[in-house]
This record gives sequence, structure tokens and C-alpha cells, in this order.
Amino acid sequence: MNSHVEALEAQLNDFDRQTRSAALADLIALNARGGVSLEPEKPIANLHCHTFFSFNAYGYSPSGLAWLAKQRGIRLLGIVDFDVLDAVDEFLDACEAVGVRGSAGIETRVYLPEFATRETNSPGEPGVYYHMGIGFASSQVPESAVSILADLRQRAYQRNLGVVDRLNAYLDSVQIDYAHDVLPLTPGGNATERHIVVAYIRAAERETADPAAFWAEKLGQPVDKITTLMQDFGSFQNTIRSKLIKRGGPGYVQPGPDTFPAIEDFHRLIVVCGALPTVTWLDGTTAGEQAIEELLALLIGKGAVALNIVPDRNWNFADPEVKRVKVANLYEIVRLAAEYDLPLNVGTEMNAFGQKLVDDFDAPELAPVRQAFLDGAHFVYGHTLMQRRADLGYQSDWAKAQLPTRRERNTFYEQIGRSVSPGKTALKIDESMSPADVLAKLGSS
Repeated sequence: MNSHVEALEAQLNDFDRQTRSAALADLIALNARGGVSLEPEKPIANLHCHTFFSFNAYGYSPSGLAWLAKQRGIRLLGIVDFDVLDAVDEFLDACEAVGVRGSAGIETRVYLPEFATRETNSPGEPGVYYHMGIGFASSQVPESAVSILADLRQRAYQRNLGVVDRLNAYLDSVQIDYAHDVLPLTPGGNATERHIVVAYIRAAERETADPAAFWAEKLGQPVDKITTLMQDFGSFQNTIRSKLIKRGGPGYVQPGPDTFPAIEDFHRLIVVCGALPTVTWLDGTTAGEQAIEELLALLIGKGAVALNIVPDRNWNFADPEVKRVKVANLYEIVRLAAEYDLPLNVGTEMNAFGQKLVDDFDAPELAPVRQAFLDGAHFVYGHTLMQRRADLGYQSDWAKAQLPTRRERNTFYEQIGRSVSPGKTALKIDESMSPADVLAKLGSS
């Protein structure tokens, strides 16, 4: 690859916004002159990429992800960050600039009292539920939602401080300071457990004569195994996180009903922003997800209108029996999503090393659900486009009046997503137009 292009692509992931913006503008200009090699666009999608505003294992910024999609020919790309909307404006602006169909969302954990005794998608934590909102059009939120968004960030901050306090006590000879060692690893002050792990790894390198021996003692594993594991930084991080921070580890505290926000508060934030509350499905094996129709009915009743799936963890297994169960569950949830009028938001998170940049849409196991995945991706983009350009997204009064059922809205926004090419062209539409008029107008533009 051209060294100048490589340098610009590295600058796309700089923590400084101006540096990222300048690098993207230079790459776009270089591409216009034929100076960049791009793969042709393919009918593939990843709508669940975490950016470095929460944690991206490969260090991708919002602009870096938009360019990645353009470079790799990914037709639809979406971001989802934990507890913040910091990346939304930059990402959607970058997608428009490079010509990629983009969408943006937020993820957090909420408490579901109706499932207080059953695990759903947070293993070992009954009542705790990973939940999402997708289809945001801006990082800016209405005044009525500012306090809810601030509460998400503050809760995460307090949880992280607790983790660091407990691990400092356990690790003893290796200490970190949250403000000094963890927050500088993030561009926006929204750290995660994975940032904390990186900070401890770096501290052990600084403060111990033999980091492998230190970690072997603290993780309860042989030194030679740790020495080998340290050669694979991603696996090493995951091991520390699993042993020390997750359930059963010294940094862990079992969450209670007040640890995470109520789902109703999270939904208020999402809906007032014109975005879409979204069910998040793990793999169908937990007690809560085995009662999936009860769970879907509950969440739809609270306002959920879409469903998220991470495909790769639901088919890609070497063990044939595990694979059989997971694939059967995947097909069943896709069937139920159609029955319950829940468009799909699919993708692999990129928040752990080794995860794919985009799912293998040509895998035979995904063939029966591939079209549903792409239909959902076009729906999310269509809604995002209409909300961002004309305030006529899925939650708008216009949509509810013109398209009163969820199925009608799903079909309309999917058609928009397929009809309108990405870019900065103006959409000359307004709320006086009917959905048919809008489709006719946009289809001919």
C-alpha cells in the first residue's frame, strides 16, 4: 500500500478530531484523483461496530470506520457505543462524505424486574439486560434527555472506579490511578473494563521485574502458560478481564436492581431522539431467552421496534453439536423477528481482538437468513436518512400518521434505504408528502 495512504489512514484514528477530519478530507481528494485502491461495493453489512469512544480493539475512530467501509466495499456500516453518543455526528458526516450507508446507536445495561430471577443476555446476572437504541441522527440530544444520557456516563464512571479500587487492593504491588492511567486511553473520557485491563497490563510492565510471574500468581496459572498467552495480546487481555473483572473475580460485584438504569428511562432517551429501542439477543440458550416470546412481548410493550443479532457467535463453532443448537436458535429468532415485525440490526462488535471486521455473508449457515439481515440493514439506514435530513424518521408524527402499523413503517424505510444512494445530496421532501410521493421523488433523484 502507498505509504502516504497508510499515514493518512493512521491519522484517521488519532484522538484529535481536527487531525481525523483533515486526514479523511485528504483521502477523499486522493481517491478522486485515482490515488487510492478501493474494493467494489458488496451486499454486506456490519451495523454493530464499537468506536474508540467506547472500545474498539483495532483502535478505529468513527471516521476510521467510515473509511474502512469505503475501502472494503461494505455496503452498510453502523456504530454502537456503550453509554455515549459521542461518535454519532462524526460517523454519519464521514459516511456521507465517503458515500457509505451509515447508522449509529448506543448500548447499555438496564434492569428488567420482570426477569429478576432469570438470566437473559448478561451471563450470571439475572435481571440485567444488555439493551440498545439504533438509528440516531445526531450526537446532540433534546434538553429533556440530557440528564438521562449524563446518568449513563456517570453510572459507568462509578462502576469503573469501584473495579479499580477492588483490583488495586487485590493486585497490591501493581496499582493504577483511574484519572492518570485509564482515562488517557480514551478520546472522550468514557472508559470501559477493557481500558482498565490495558492500564493494568502497562502498569505491571512498569512496576514488576517479571510481569509473567506476577500475572501467573494473580491469575492462578503456570508461568509458562502466561508467557505464551502474553504473545497474543488480545487473548491475554480477555483472560485478565475474565479472571479478575467478570463474575467470580476480585474486581466483580454482583449488580442489583439499582446498579443500572430502568429500561423505561433508557427508552425515553432513545425515543425523544427519534431513534429506535432495540432488543438485543444473545444466543437463545439462557433461561430468559428460552422464554423468548415472553421477553419479546415485554420489550415490545415497552417500546422496542427492532432486534439486534451478533451473527458470528451464533454459527461459527467447531463443535458440531454446539453449532447445531446455535444455528437452530438463530433461525428461530430470525423467524420470530419477522413474526413480531422487528427489523434486524446485525454485526460483529470489534470490541475484542480477533473479531471480524464484517460477518461472512457467504457462509452457507447464514444463507437462510442473509436476506433478512440485509433487509434490516437497509431499514435502519432508510430511517436514519429520513430522520437526519427531514425529521421524518420512524418515530415521527408523520410516520405514525401515514404508516400506522410497524410493518408498514418497516417496509417503507427499507425501501428508502435501498432507493437512496449515500452522499450529501439534498432530499427535497417534507411532511406534506405521502410515503408514495416520497418514494417516487427519491427513487427518481
